[in-house]
Amino acid sequence: MSSARTIAKIVTARQQPEGVGATVRRSIGIINQRKFNPFLMFDHFTSSGQDGFPEHPHRGQETITLVMNGAMAHEDFTGSKGILYPGDLQFMTAGKGVVHSEMPVPSKDGSPAVGLQLWVDLPDSLKDSKPRYRDLREWEIPQVEADNGKVIVKVISGKSHGVESVKDLAYTPINYYYYKVKPTGEFKQDLQKGFNYFLYVLSGKHLILNNDTKIDQYQNVFFDEQGDYITGKNSAKEDSDELLEFILVGGKKLDQEVVQYGPFVATCKENIQKAILDYQYAQNGFENVRTWRTLISNGVTPDMIDKLGGNLEEREAKRKAYYDQKAKLEAENGGKPLEPVKDEL
Repeated sequence: MSSARTIAKIVTARQQPEGVGATVRRSIGIINQRKFNPFLMFDHFTSSGQDGFPEHPHRGQETITLVMNGAMAHEDFTGSKGILYPGDLQFMTAGKGVVHSEMPVPSKDGSPAVGLQLWVDLPDSLKDSKPRYRDLREWEIPQVEADNGKVIVKVISGKSHGVESVKDLAYTPINYYYYKVKPTGEFKQDLQKGFNYFLYVLSGKHLILNNDTKIDQYQNVFFDEQGDYITGKNSAKEDSDELLEFILVGGKKLDQEVVQYGPFVATCKENIQKAILDYQYAQNGFENVRTWRTLISNGVTPDMIDKLGGNLEEREAKRKAYYDQKAKLEAENGGKPLEPVKDEL
């Protein structure tokens, strides 16, 4: 018989400084919640002007970045670069080593870039893999409605209400759902065995989980490992406009030790010491540090947008081409939705 997962802990994300002038609400990677296998850190960030995250290293992990407002530019010492706009995600595998910069693109109205970044541990066998990026554009994310349109789910990774994500994006198996729930809307989300799940409330103060637990904005809910699903509702009055938004994220537990020193993650202290030395001496994966000169770490200017691949006209052309191709393929498939494309990892 299936059962609901119970709540193990609720952590409120407090605002704190991070990077250079930016702020984050952190709910994994703090005293109250050091780690949550396979997750290492989770930030709800705000960044504007020249306040961001200049060049810094990573090793032994993956990062998942979702931009919700504004835009964030990124570049690294392998030559990878780009701009994430609202609704876009980037899955970065640091592997044996990467150095990159993440900086906000100034907006015309002065509003900041706002987003989420999650650090995920890599299986030990893949910690020495080459760095790579996998981007997911807003229009590529399947969306499903439930409860007569009161519940909308963006299926970033995984499966929700019969709709599956379009492609694999991370080495460590991840489920990632972005929920919007209108007043009185109710939901049920099935969960995978062997996965740890957390739910973070972005906006709204009327979430009720499992019939009896009220969750507030900026609170992160960590669930016990046992159980097959969670249920919830937006308890706001039907005639109100209080939309509830949250993410629900799950990751497959890794059976390995975790030793972390800042952006370096390993399974033993010796490999952490090695990572520090490799970065300091630009060796064993960090060789490009010797010659790389960052473009954006002092701030993004308008003349950089095209160089970074962030031209909005080109973006719109790609979006239109995607929908045209999707419509063509579905027509060839007898009008039926296409099966998800699962890339070889």
